[in-house]
Amino acid sequence: MRRTGLTRIAILASLALASPALATEQRPRPNAQAPKAQPAGPNVQTFLTSLWSDARQRGISRETFNAALGNFTPDPAIIALTKKQSEFVRPIWSYLDNAISETRLSRGRAAGERYASELAAIERKYGVDRRIVLGIWGMETNFGSYTGDKDVFRSLATLALHRYRDDFFRDELLVALKMLEDGLADRSAMRGSWAGAMGQTQFMPSSFMKYAVDHDGDGVRDLWENIPDALASTANYLASFGWQAGVPWGVEVTVPDGFNLASAEGMQDFSSWAAAGFTRANGSALPRNGKAMLWYPAGVRGPALLVSENYRVIKRYNSSDAYALGVAHLGDRLGGSGPIRASWPRNDKRLSPVEVKELQRRLIALGHPLGKVDGRIGELSREAIRRQQIRHGLPADGYPTLALLQKLRQK
Repeated sequence: MRRTGLTRIAILASLALASPALATEQRPRPNAQAPKAQPAGPNVQTFLTSLWSDARQRGISRETFNAALGNFTPDPAIIALTKKQSEFVRPIWSYLDNAISETRLSRGRAAGERYASELAAIERKYGVDRRIVLGIWGMETNFGSYTGDKDVFRSLATLALHRYRDDFFRDELLVALKMLEDGLADRSAMRGSWAGAMGQTQFMPSSFMKYAVDHDGDGVRDLWENIPDALASTANYLASFGWQAGVPWGVEVTVPDGFNLASAEGMQDFSSWAAAGFTRANGSALPRNGKAMLWYPAGVRGPALLVSENYRVIKRYNSSDAYALGVAHLGDRLGGSGPIRASWPRNDKRLSPVEVKELQRRLIALGHPLGKVDGRIGELSREAIRRQQIRHGLPADGYPTLALLQKLRQK
């Protein structure tokens, strides 16, 4: 295999997962009742036999396959970690408190200064705001300070074995095997997190193949040790998904008194929001370029934001709103902006995960096309909530509340 010079992988997972826990052997307690029989888990040998058939069709040799998975056993810790995605379960203000810590800001300022010339060159080439690239690096690996220690092949194979998200992780595993076959990374370097992302800025194997770039021209796409390569690859990823140069991700705003939230329909030009009386929270004028939609991350009792299409591009990296806002706000802070000005409603009672799922089921029953009931509030759920809030005379902020759930229960 061609020597790549890559020695480690920095990984943090960014996907929301779910899978039944694996049984573990325990010493029975005295006088304890016999445990109920558990259903048999997936058969590892059957899985590997089927996987090898697919791998061979993709040009992967038996030597490579055995090097990656010859001693494969499922990792039970992976299954536990799939249930602990903080960006989906913690209050958004709590998530941001951790994401924008003083320690991270200090580390990020130092990293931004060290790679200032590279970040400027990357912004010129790809048109992506350097602060967003820096924000992703900070959110994913704390500017390279944390590198995962799990075997990427074992992680992907464990998830594929349990068929989480159907064939997604199986396909990623096959791509990772192809990377190894083609000498794009050494076997010893393929260590990282439990979800199979790789490098300083967390690329899944398929994203590596499509979007990783050799920024410094040394002939190797190195997202592990070559930080300019990793940052440029991140910018290339965002540009490929439609990043609009010169348009901010969004701004915190002051909503004019008496503004009718029911009229806040979708994306509108920043100039239209300005004409309606919106200003930045710091009192300055709104951006001139781009379109944005009004978003209350914690309802009308919290901050109000106008977010652009570029915010949606950030969500292509990770679909969580908490994550995307963390990236954007971290980038702003590293660029010299201050904290979010409005207070968060920290003492308000939030809907429980069970109640959020009930709300989604009731919205679907009313004809709103939300897809599956997953307990996560995205744009489709927010718009459905907003429509029902208008119908029931509640503030149309798109935020899930007990008041709305109670109204729908009455129906």
